[in-house]
Amino acid sequence: MDSETVLVFTANGMGTAETELRLKLAKIFLGLISSSGMNGGKICFYTDGVKLACEGSPVLEELSALQRSSVEMILCKTCLDYFGLAAKVKVGVVGGMPDIIEAMNSARKVIHL
Repeated sequence: MDSETVLVFTANGMGTAETELRLKLAKIFLGLISSSGMNGGKICFYTDGVKLACEGSPVLEELSALQRSSVEMILCKTCLDYFGLAAKVKVGVVGGMPDIIEAMNSARKVIHL
């Protein structure tokens, strides 16, 4: 992964399987990305994806490590408000759809997970 890549999470985990498997896959994926030395880049979260960056998420350790490596994380404010999670954000910055669109437009590669 490089600094010109944007990852997009729209689900609470990865894929369309049972929640437990989706979260397990996300934990493994984010851990591998973190240990690979990804520096820079962005991760956008919207719809159910915002839940990954909030209190109680099993992937907070991996996301925190990525944030310390200068990976920017943008969470959809509308989605956080919808789920009542605005006060439970643990990583990333709260932004709007214009921020997510800007991140995608400026990226060389966008990967939807």
